[in-house]
Amino acid sequence: MRLWVDADACPVAVREILFRAAQRTGVRLTLIANQPIPVPPSPLIDTVQVASGFDVADDEIVRRVGAGDLVVTSDVPLAAEVIDRDALVLTPRGEAQTRENIRARLQMRDFMETLRGSGIHTGGPSGLTAADRKRFADALDRYLAHNNR
Repeated sequence: MRLWVDADACPVAVREILFRAAQRTGVRLTLIANQPIPVPPSPLIDTVQVASGFDVADDEIVRRVGAGDLVVTSDVPLAAEVIDRDALVLTPRGEAQTRENIRARLQMRDFMETLRGSGIHTGGPSGLTAADRKRFADALDRYLAHNNR
């Protein structure tokens, strides 16, 4: 079991939670991004820098992920792809993306994209709050406790 992070858009606070969890549990953590991402020195934590381009980091995650791995991402299409590969998905806000909810989330994403394409300002997500960080840390701990036996 491994942890994979879509690191280009992952908040620093969430990355720090992941670093601590990897060290505490001994689980391998890989951050994939198209830019350098600083990580603490550890044999458990590494980064993969991919070329810039649309979905290059996502494609690398899909290529590497295995069944039972956990992917941390806000990217709904990426989440759908790794779920199809029997991986688990957690957003940086601590929300699980599952087979049961991913299709509805894809439809909502596409609907919002259509609105934006027609000139309607839909706004973006709010900033990450302390409650979001706690929800993420708690969900990650539950996942690690259940899957790292």
